[in-house]
Amino acid sequence: MAANLLPAAGAAGELAALSGIREALQWFTREKQWVNDIHLQLCRIPAPTFLEQQRAEWIAGQFRALGWHVTLDRAGNVLASLEPDPAGPMVAITAHLDTVLAPRMKDDIAIDREGDLRGPGVSDNGAGLAALLAIARAIRSAPDPGGLTWMLWNRILLIANVGEEGEGNLAGMRHICRPGGVMEKIQAFLVLDGAATDHITVQALGSRRFEITFSGPGGHSWSDFGIGNPVHALSRAVAAFVDGNPLDPRSSPKVAINVGVIEGGSGINAIPAQARAKVDIRSESNARMEELVTALQIAVSRAEEVENMRALGGKLTARLRDIGNRPAARLPLDAPIIAAIKAVDAHLGIRARLDCASTDANVPLACGIPAISIGAGGVGGGAHTQTEWYRPDGRDLGLKRVLLTAALLLSRDGAPA
Repeated sequence: MAANLLPAAGAAGELAALSGIREALQWFTREKQWVNDIHLQLCRIPAPTFLEQQRAEWIAGQFRALGWHVTLDRAGNVLASLEPDPAGPMVAITAHLDTVLAPRMKDDIAIDREGDLRGPGVSDNGAGLAALLAIARAIRSAPDPGGLTWMLWNRILLIANVGEEGEGNLAGMRHICRPGGVMEKIQAFLVLDGAATDHITVQALGSRRFEITFSGPGGHSWSDFGIGNPVHALSRAVAAFVDGNPLDPRSSPKVAINVGVIEGGSGINAIPAQARAKVDIRSESNARMEELVTALQIAVSRAEEVENMRALGGKLTARLRDIGNRPAARLPLDAPIIAAIKAVDAHLGIRARLDCASTDANVPLACGIPAISIGAGGVGGGAHTQTEWYRPDGRDLGLKRVLLTAALLLSRDGAPA
């Protein structure tokens, strides 16, 4: 394999000096405008969670135009490689297709007078998707056919995946990491999410998400008074869960709970037929999350029981539906993938901290596959709002970081363990 033909040291500086890699790295600086233009185009294609198909097909077309072999899997993920059936071990560079908010019309995504890109999804995750296309073109710009770097490029897999945001529940990454699939060839994941290069996510923040629903017959606030009221029961369940589990943000492992949506009823003078809420439980510990899941189940069951005891008729039913499960996991601090990106950062002069977050990396980490999540370069802000923005200053440094880290992981001394 190519890894066995590279210099034994496998250091970032040595790899960066190889002609094929050097040409690709220089391309990122030389072709900044091309990357900015492709970034604008892709962000103008709406891709809310569960509705990513149009953007996926567009990105697949871009990969094909750049000479990459493309597959769209059953989940809707776009996978691109230089060969139709590449051999492993491979490094997967991924970015999620979906956004929390979507542009209503093309002009909702625009470039302002300062050169910043503005509109929903331009940073999260327009920056990551633009990086995939930039890497695809940079590699093709300096292919070094038959040479050492070309043999490295053959072991890079580019993935634009679905279902990262919200209730997508990491569906795209779960499909990629299912047993017997392409995961069998992947030895490490570089997950590109957002812009900033000042962090390296090495610990997966777990989350459990539930929808609570109370249902009853509903009726008139006066003439039907006495039947079970779903809003009353839901309020009781939420209060019992929150009050019964006071949390200290300084605790270890840290835990957070949030009731982010609460709905029900149609009018002030009508007993509602239904009320529901959505609950988010997060922690660095799977065990602590399970404890809180049990507490939530008890609170819902008890609220149903109390409301039905109080009701003169028209009993309620309660339902607790699991709508999201992101496992917590972490890399050991001596993992080769951490050493690799630290070596690249030292070479490029990047200072970054190790952090904990919920990203697509949760799934491979929970499967025991080395994975980190990093920004794709540039600066962004206002994620998950209509006023999201992205500034491309320094984007080329982030792109060099990604490609050089992948190359180092694929070299003999940088190979993931």
